[in-house]
Amino acid sequence: MTTPDEASASGQVAAPPGGPLLAVAKRAAERVLWARVAVQRRAESRRGYAANRPVPTTVAPTAVLRTAADWEAAVAEGRHLRLPLHRDLPKNWDALGAVGAVLRLADDGTRSARVMDAGSARYSPVLPWLRLYGLGEAPGSLLGINLEFGAEVHRDGVVFRHGDVTATGLPDGSLDAVTCMSVIEHGVPVAAFLHETARVLRPGGVLCVSTDYDQSPPDTTGRTAYGSEVKIFGPEDIRELVATADAAGLELVGDLATSDALSHAERPVHWDRVGLDYTFILLTFRRR
Repeated sequence: MTTPDEASASGQVAAPPGGPLLAVAKRAAERVLWARVAVQRRAESRRGYAANRPVPTTVAPTAVLRTAADWEAAVAEGRHLRLPLHRDLPKNWDALGAVGAVLRLADDGTRSARVMDAGSARYSPVLPWLRLYGLGEAPGSLLGINLEFGAEVHRDGVVFRHGDVTATGLPDGSLDAVTCMSVIEHGVPVAAFLHETARVLRPGGVLCVSTDYDQSPPDTTGRTAYGSEVKIFGPEDIRELVATADAAGLELVGDLATSDALSHAERPVHWDRVGLDYTFILLTFRRR
């Protein structure tokens, strides 16, 4: 399988993770999701619901998923807000936190924020949810990029295209927000990604990034996924990431300085393919 670095260097589209059969299943899920979004958005627009849908509040902009009850609360809020949920239920936790942060911190209330989902999947929830909140009316204002993507695809006003999260080709300061959900642990050069994100964000723009995390990371030796060895970030990795982001001009929203800021009572996430239990962390930054 082509790794992210190899695909970027060669300019080729990365092979779909999981093989062609899984790719077909994901494409089917994607079409169902976006068909629902299009129908729901039009119906809600007629009733004026999109403009009045409450902004998510369950997940803080910077937080650790501490217990199963935390992601269950996020799922409950997502259902209450009429958002189509990710079938892997814990993944709704960080998506909800990211969408809430984008709406509160990066959008001025006009629902005109320009947002890129870095390392996007066309079936993942962030961009569909933002579309249901009324973003994406301006052409190209909601964008998903991934090395897996080939020809450009449009889904209800959202653009998905081939792109490298470390070299997007976008103009300086052209985005209000960037989201990056469970991507950086899969072989992404983190410093390059952070510097590129800082470049494309306007001053005051927002980056929401989530990743696999554990206060005492399990041994991942010999376990691979998506073309690279599985990585689960530990506390020192997170502190290093925050310091690298700060050097790039990205200031953390929230505080990780307290003694228990990076702790968690449970390991509420299970990755069956590699047999590991761990959790998630969501980090939100502002561009200085």
